[in-house]
Amino acid sequence: MTERRNTRQRQLVLEEVRSRHDHPTAEQIFDEVHKVDEHLSRATVYRNLHLLADEGIILSIKAPGGERFDLRTDEHAHVICVRCGKVMDVGVHEDQTLDAQATADLRPFAEGGYPWTVYSHATIFQGLCPECAAKEQAEKEASVTA
Repeated sequence: MTERRNTRQRQLVLEEVRSRHDHPTAEQIFDEVHKVDEHLSRATVYRNLHLLADEGIILSIKAPGGERFDLRTDEHAHVICVRCGKVMDVGVHEDQTLDAQATADLRPFAEGGYPWTVYSHATIFQGLCPECAAKEQAEKEASVTA
């Protein structure tokens, strides 16, 4: 891995990710660091988020609705609200045997003698957060009484 210098911009981006526990989008990070340094460009924020993820300092979550970032880099699952997009960590550990099972299941689809080799996977649950579930229930009740 190439040694990268720790720029002031990268430090600002990392500090903002560290200050949050809501799995922010790149745009949310940009909005906050831009308040500190109005000369910081959107491209610089996006580039630094991806560099930090590539270096394993933060986690990039490829989620429905867009990419999110997480300070936790250990293996863990996420749940995403299908209504508002809120993301939370779930205390379910990744099952590493699934990678080997997927590789075995894909062997019949080997092309040119080269089979698939699965290295990793991510678990993302989808559902309704408590706030959206309450709103949905209130909407249902309102439509019944209307």
